[in-house]
Amino acid sequence: MRIGELAKSAGVPVETVRFYEAKGLLPAPVRLANNYRSYGPRHLSRLHFIRHCRNLDIPLADIARLVTFDPTNGEDAKKIHGLIERQIGNIDTRIAELESLRGHLQALLGRCHGHGTGEKCGVICGLEQCDPEYCGHCGHPADRK
Repeated sequence: MRIGELAKSAGVPVETVRFYEAKGLLPAPVRLANNYRSYGPRHLSRLHFIRHCRNLDIPLADIARLVTFDPTNGEDAKKIHGLIERQIGNIDTRIAELESLRGHLQALLGRCHGHGTGEKCGVICGLEQCDPEYCGHCGHPADRK
């Protein structure tokens, strides 16, 4: 199949196929007599594999490692498990960061005193100030009113 057919079958843009090819994540396609690239079932299977990994937020560098492993080899299987365990740790870290972010946004909402009183919106006031607990790059005294 041609690149457009492969992309359509995998549900990705043609540029994505080219990108993964350039990164070495897809095996090189066969070149036909007319110099067109011809893709087969293994390319489609690999694209589905990559998409599944990306849906699990596995970084491209880790996907590149995964495609080199032999899943029947015990040592490679340990490496695969280690890679996935690290990904779980990364997700746990991101969840903690998102929970902190949610707490900050909830605290901003809690600063609101209602509307129509003529006072400045408490959310805007909170956004104009820097809280070092949530924002590590503000260092100006004016940011800490």
